[in-house]
Amino acid sequence: MSDNTKAADSPSGGTLGLTGLTVNAMALIAPGAFLWLTFQIQALYGAPMAGSAMWFGILAALALCFATAISYAELSKIYPGAGSSYFYAEQAFLSKTKAFKFARMAKFITGWASHLYYWVYPGCMVGVTALLSGYLLNQFWPDTFSGSFNSPLFMYLFCIVFSLGVAYIAFRGVTGSTGVSVAINVIQITALLVFTVIAIAYRVQHPAGSKGYQLVNGTPIDYVVAQEQATENGKPKVDSSGQPVMQNKMDEKTGDPVAEMKDGKAVPFILSYNDDEATTMDPVDSDHPKDLTPHFQFHTSAGSVVAPHGFSFLFIQACVAILILVGFESVTAMGGEARNAKRDVPRAVLLSLVIQGAFCYLIEYFGANYLLNKGYTLTNAAASGAPLGDMMVIVGTWLFGSYSAGRAFMLVQAFTVFLALIGTTLSCINTGARVTYAMGKDEEVPAHFGMLHGKNNTPHRSIWILAILSVFIGMITVTVYLGGTTPSALDPKYQNIWYSFGIFNPDTISKLPNTLVIVTLISNFGTFLLYMLTCIIAIVAFREHHSFNGFKHMFVPVFGLIANLACMLFYLIGPFTVSGMSVKEPYIALGICAVWGIYGGIYFTRASKKLAKPLLSEKPPAMPVMS
Repeated sequence: MSDNTKAADSPSGGTLGLTGLTVNAMALIAPGAFLWLTFQIQALYGAPMAGSAMWFGILAALALCFATAISYAELSKIYPGAGSSYFYAEQAFLSKTKAFKFARMAKFITGWASHLYYWVYPGCMVGVTALLSGYLLNQFWPDTFSGSFNSPLFMYLFCIVFSLGVAYIAFRGVTGSTGVSVAINVIQITALLVFTVIAIAYRVQHPAGSKGYQLVNGTPIDYVVAQEQATENGKPKVDSSGQPVMQNKMDEKTGDPVAEMKDGKAVPFILSYNDDEATTMDPVDSDHPKDLTPHFQFHTSAGSVVAPHGFSFLFIQACVAILILVGFESVTAMGGEARNAKRDVPRAVLLSLVIQGAFCYLIEYFGANYLLNKGYTLTNAAASGAPLGDMMVIVGTWLFGSYSAGRAFMLVQAFTVFLALIGTTLSCINTGARVTYAMGKDEEVPAHFGMLHGKNNTPHRSIWILAILSVFIGMITVTVYLGGTTPSALDPKYQNIWYSFGIFNPDTISKLPNTLVIVTLISNFGTFLLYMLTCIIAIVAFREHHSFNGFKHMFVPVFGLIANLACMLFYLIGPFTVSGMSVKEPYIALGICAVWGIYGGIYFTRASKKLAKPLLSEKPPAMPVMS
């Protein structure tokens, strides 16, 4: 890394047109990658019933995002510069006859809150990429890596290599990053749409009464598996009510499921879509076997997929779905790299959300949810490290005629997801570093963050510090990624260096908070805060502006503000009102956000005193006329 640095108004020259700006925002939204990554979280969090509203929850989150996106687009028209909401906050308040005194404070609060999103999100992406890679290791080396637990050692090492590797791409410059993003978007959109078409075709071609597939130990089979009583310490195992605990019978030599036989033939696995199978009455947990509650398993029809199913379920799914839709605003931080920022940035904001949110994700999530059946239920998805991988193996085996072909289909899809994650992590590091750069240039954070690399013209110090931070956040993300679930115990054959440390006791894991969910919620809460502040900024910016429009500049941002606030508040009350919604993860995440906010207030006060900066502006500076 060169020591030759300089301060500048823009991280690089104007090189990006509408296509370049749009694909950089699309890389952060990653159409398809999050279908693989968040389906398990959406199936698990709010279980046993909230997963029924997954598709409609995305639709609700999309409405929230569009309200915020319109605010971003409108702001970028009158303030076409780099810095995103941080830049807009200062400009909006300074242009007002009375509110100008709050300009510096509003700017700092917005920038500080945005770091809760832009600094946590890259680490979350590093973590989920490590989870994907850990899952794939079992596919290639099943005798070394467990299918129930990813190797903690591997994932920690992966977080280091992946984070620093992506940061190096960002360090080399945004123009090269754009070329990578274009290729990744084309590949991932095509691959995931292909899966969606196959998934819908599988459901259509397998009506009730037809022979279908079920997944047993990761292998799709089309017959009923014979049952036998489980043993514990050499004795037949029974549950707390004295009933025998049954398990699938496996061949002692091959490890394959043993078929139940009738008249000398394997009993076929027959699909049905009855209401009593789509929503089953099962125990709340293993400690209360007689306390039965409804558990959603699959949709009985296509209409059920797109139905809301319940207000609280919709909220749970919408609050998680924010993770898959955020990123459209990232392009506003690249105003300095745009050839025509005033024209192209607003278009790129809305276009990226339309292409990926309204088109790709709604179609892909419909296909994945419609595919669910008694052979692969939402309960199975919640207990899997990669439910989309499981689904791809099933439909691939059906379409191509063999398990090996189905597995190959899944691996190809997984490779496209991995590419998408490179683009996503790259884009959010680019965006986060540039917001930090803007604050460093204003000396609202240490001034060294506002320096540019002499050769690559990138905010290199912000990039590398963010990369190191992402390593540790990624490690935290994967540490207890199965928290709150009860996975199978780690097979003794995996007692090797890759599993030399970690938490593998199912009872312990079931009682621990899920670190993947915690990091996701911290990022989401940062998103909600940033989007709320942006809606407020939009209201302020256009209040005395000649182009004020009541719908675009008051109704839309007020709706966005209320919707984002409602999502935040839901996490305060939801755990006490919705069955299956844990209190641990949201309150830990909210606590971390609160600590960040308190620290920000202390830092702002002390830094202002040290630099002799007034907390409130005493008089408005001369401002350029904004059109």
